[in-house]
Amino acid sequence: QVQLVESGGGLAQSGDSLRLSCAASGGTSSTYAVGWFRQAPGKEREFVAAIRWSTPYYEDSLKDRLTISRDNAKNMVFLQMDSLKPEDTAVYYCVARNGAVTADTEDYPYWGQGTQVTVSS
Repeated sequence: QVQLVESGGGLAQSGDSLRLSCAASGGTSSTYAVGWFRQAPGKEREFVAAIRWSTPYYEDSLKDRLTISRDNAKNMVFLQMDSLKPEDTAVYYCVARNGAVTADTEDYPYWGQGTQVTVSS
């Protein structure tokens, strides 16, 4: 059973950077798409970024401020977020699926518990 544990969220100010980490266990490999969705208060979950093999995928509106990477030896995926804005405030979820990257929440059977990111102006 795949398990995902996020860390690295917290409080930040506009313009700051944060790096989120996702520790995966239970058999993920490079063939798995591992990534991030986020959910802001009162909004639906939205795709942020994902990586499969070494190929990154980003939500178009966010791609200039994000870098996703993975350390296969440690089964870790990282999301570097730069130039944070108050609208980035959300719970960030690590997700995984054995297949191609998609932006549909329903395609990902594995979810972490989420980590809160709060950005103040």
